[in-house]
Amino acid sequence: MEQDWITVNQITPLPLAQLLNHEKLAGMRILVVGSSGIIGSAIVTALSERSQDIIEATHNGEGLTADLSDMRSLKALYDEVGQLDAVVCAAGVAQFGPLQQLSDADFTQSIENKLMGQVNLVRCGIGKVTKGGSFTLTSGGLSQKPAAGTTAVSMVGAAVEAFVKGAAIDLKDHYRINVVSPGWVAESRMQMGLDPMPGIWGKDLAEYYTDIIEGSQTGQIIQAETAKS
Repeated sequence: MEQDWITVNQITPLPLAQLLNHEKLAGMRILVVGSSGIIGSAIVTALSERSQDIIEATHNGEGLTADLSDMRSLKALYDEVGQLDAVVCAAGVAQFGPLQQLSDADFTQSIENKLMGQVNLVRCGIGKVTKGGSFTLTSGGLSQKPAAGTTAVSMVGAAVEAFVKGAAIDLKDHYRINVVSPGWVAESRMQMGLDPMPGIWGKDLAEYYTDIIEGSQTGQIIQAETAKS
């Protein structure tokens, strides 16, 4: 009888991915969507330092582009880049604001971009990512610790996390899928005119992504609020 590698509330390593990770800890072809942002650029730097082959995609600008809210754009991206070993998403837009001020358009954009954009990035990647490869998505600390004016952001972030837990079950023995939930990013706080702390620097946050990409976990929500000790 086939062993059940994934059980409710207890996600265990995927055996196929575990073997593959031992064989190729370097030289993986990794697509990073949102590579020009604070988090995405830090992930690119960290993975490049580990001798990974990085393919960058941004929403606009030079090079490869992708619109998370457009399924056709995501399919075209995969067709252009060819076979991959891993996909990382450090992109996604969701609207801040008090519930009573959020419009239908605000909710629609948040759902279509931050939530369904990442869901569809995984759906379109099935068959384009090598068996045993991985998808790493991004939610945010507000998913579990909402604050005033974050209703839409908290909603879609929590939905991304629920998607990952469910998808890990459906994709077992084929792909790993995880989500990193960053806290306040120090560089973002500085851009807002705030003190960088309490926060996590982009380079420290990137370590959570590299560890999960090169690891063997699946179905995990990785809380990343402070630098690893």
